[in-house]
Amino acid sequence: MRRFNTTFHHPTGFVLMGFSEWPRLEMILFVAISIFYIMTLLGNSAIIILSRLDPRLHTPMYFFLANLSFLDLCYTTSTVPQMLVNIQSARRSISYVGCVAQLFIFLGLGSTECVLLSVMAFDRYVAICRPLHYTVIMHSRLCQQLAAVAWVTGFSNSLVQTVLTFLLPRCGQYRVENFFCEVPAMLQLSCIDTWINEVEMYAAVVIIKVIPVGLILFSYINIVRAVVRIQSSESRKKAFNTCGSHLLVVIMFYGSAISGYAYMAPKSSSAKLKGKLLALFYGLITPMLNPLIYTLRNKDVKGAVKKLLGREQEQGWNMA
Repeated sequence: MRRFNTTFHHPTGFVLMGFSEWPRLEMILFVAISIFYIMTLLGNSAIIILSRLDPRLHTPMYFFLANLSFLDLCYTTSTVPQMLVNIQSARRSISYVGCVAQLFIFLGLGSTECVLLSVMAFDRYVAICRPLHYTVIMHSRLCQQLAAVAWVTGFSNSLVQTVLTFLLPRCGQYRVENFFCEVPAMLQLSCIDTWINEVEMYAAVVIIKVIPVGLILFSYINIVRAVVRIQSSESRKKAFNTCGSHLLVVIMFYGSAISGYAYMAPKSSSAKLKGKLLALFYGLITPMLNPLIYTLRNKDVKGAVKKLLGREQEQGWNMA
């Protein structure tokens, strides 16, 4: 209760309210978030290392998956350490520069993931619908260009939204109703009408989220048609497993991210809590689950893990 009753300070920046209204919940969240964050670091790092070390994983699919894992590492690290420190601290402050940097990085990475998931859907479309031309179409240069487009698009969107958001006057308001700096929470601090920013934000949602979702749906409609025509049950099962993993990640990420906009300006305490839990889901839980979803039923990754562990055991025996 000490932390809950403490007067918050904001000498040079903002106060991240987080879950301060629910002090008992904070202690549970601290333990859970710490465990989830460690799992996120280990799982995504493992994907990156395996995709680099095992030649069998030097394919477009794992190139994009490694990009996604690196993105998720940065995505969670941009918010989670600060949140854990704030839960244990009486001062929940973040500097002005820190808030700008956090919003820019988090939004840039989130926007990049939206585009990258549509690129990964395109890769699966080519692999299943154009298998004979796959290696010709998805050559290494094109893969690098597609990844670059995703990163540049994501951070360009973030740059525009960050600048527009921090140009708004706040008239002394400094309490951010979230555990990190994000656009909807920052708009609530403005003391003028923010309709221009909201229109721009929803336009960005259409470009960064809705259009990629449309491309993903187009890809999967054609994938389903192609898979149904496959004669071999084993090949059909493999195709569904690979695409099913990606589709599940898409549903979790887009579903939670888009649902968060429903709580952009929460009025009640319960609505605030739901909005913050949704932000926690797409900011931490989804990046933690991505490696598990992609690897649990993936024979290539399991084989790479066994090969790597076998090599380490062999080296240990030789040293002994």
